[in-house]
Amino acid sequence: MNRILAIARKEAHQILRDRLSLGILLGVPTMMLLLYGYALNYDVRNVHTLVIDHDRSPASRRLLLAFEGSGYFRIVASPASETAIEPAFDRGQARLALVVPAGFGADLAAGRTATVQAVLDGADANTATTILNYVTMLAADFDRRLLVRAAHARGIEPPGIALVPRVWFNPELRSTYFLLPGLIAFIMMITAVVSTALSIVREKERGTLEQLRLTPLSTTELLLGKTAPYLVVSLLAMTLVLVAARFLFGLVIQGSLVHLYAVSLLFLAGALGFGLFISTLVSRQQDAFQVAGLGSMLPTVLLSGFIFPIRSMPVPLQVLSHVVPARYFMKILRGVILKGAPATAYPWDLLALALYAVAMIGLASLRLSRSSR
Repeated sequence: MNRILAIARKEAHQILRDRLSLGILLGVPTMMLLLYGYALNYDVRNVHTLVIDHDRSPASRRLLLAFEGSGYFRIVASPASETAIEPAFDRGQARLALVVPAGFGADLAAGRTATVQAVLDGADANTATTILNYVTMLAADFDRRLLVRAAHARGIEPPGIALVPRVWFNPELRSTYFLLPGLIAFIMMITAVVSTALSIVREKERGTLEQLRLTPLSTTELLLGKTAPYLVVSLLAMTLVLVAARFLFGLVIQGSLVHLYAVSLLFLAGALGFGLFISTLVSRQQDAFQVAGLGSMLPTVLLSGFIFPIRSMPVPLQVLSHVVPARYFMKILRGVILKGAPATAYPWDLLALALYAVAMIGLASLRLSRSSR
């Protein structure tokens, strides 16, 4: 134990002496939270909309006011004809055009079905799909209110289904709340892997690793002593990110902090082990940084469900995602932070994180013990 503490103190002194690296380890996660937290957002608001109203009746004005008053759409122009749609889309001035044909109000007054054309810029398919859902929802709501008004005019109570929605865990349906737990896992993975990989390679470049091997230290003691300070730094970085998320984005942790940090320790154990394993494969800090960055960043972004839903991926990628630890960590994080669920509600994900940690630490120990012979 004394040997482990001695190595940990040595590594801690090294971290504190290198203030630039310490500032990067603690500052970069917060900067990444600001960058990704504000940049990554699936919410669609204030869609720039063209309105071409050939009817100009009270009914068409009520429809357009319903769209503009929803908060999803902002009418930016009212051209006279449809020829203005394509240039506006090309210049990026609008994403939607609503075309109300002549006779719209007369058709409604006569009880006939009235049509409205919605023209969308489909270059961004995801945004276009979201906009189309908004248009469909608002048109259905406007149609329902028309039926209710007509029924009341006849002195009858219209039959129907009154939907009463209740959204749990994220009542405002803010995509930021869904993305922030994944962003925390992304930041922790990169911080832990890169910092640990560089620590061993730095010893190699300076020739001090050979001196450590001449001491009575065992491989396990060396691993524990080298990783303990970076475990503390990673947890500190995570705490800073959680505090920043609370004050900048209003993210409130609904579950237990004890469970949150316990799961984070398990995840970090695997990430630190992965960083140590990378350090046994390369001999230069530049190579270690590149391998650690690519090995931790790309799988976490692409195959963990952070941005892209795993269920929508091709089957081979879905199978490959099972070896990405961030997949399991993000699921638990979202459960604890957003739903207030205990970490024990995800036993298979905890088991996967534990197996990953054991595998990475075991591989790193095996490589270090072989290279010391």
